[in-house]
Amino acid sequence: MAREDFSFLHPLRVRWAEVDMQRVVFNAHYLAYFDVALTEYWEALTGTRNADGDGVFEHIYVVKSVIDYHASARFDDVVDIGVRIARLGRASMICHFEIHRGGEHLITGETVYVHAVDGSSVPFPDAFRAKVAEFEKTQPTS
Repeated sequence: MAREDFSFLHPLRVRWAEVDMQRVVFNAHYLAYFDVALTEYWEALTGTRNADGDGVFEHIYVVKSVIDYHASARFDDVVDIGVRIARLGRASMICHFEIHRGGEHLITGETVYVHAVDGSSVPFPDAFRAKVAEFEKTQPTS
């Protein structure tokens, strides 16, 4: 995707503790970056922080994550993390993530979440679906 296709970008500065001996971001940190960006995306989407509880965020669980590495982020880089809901199913969603340093595309990621309560999948509320439809530049598939 193009950076401009994301309705939401979250800036993040790479900290010293996140780089390895090669002075690039250690691979596992990219999943944490996705999680940080998703929390900020959620506030922009719903107007609530996850601690406030919107009835959805506190009930989504990661079931799959994929990362494609194109180039490395380095200590003190400021990167932008794009987040979008690419697919919104009955009780699952796929979020796409991209990390850019200026005009350079570094990382592509995809995470699948299931909306569940007490171990059973639960459909996303219509009000949540409406917020996503209004917020996203590119409408999610279903």
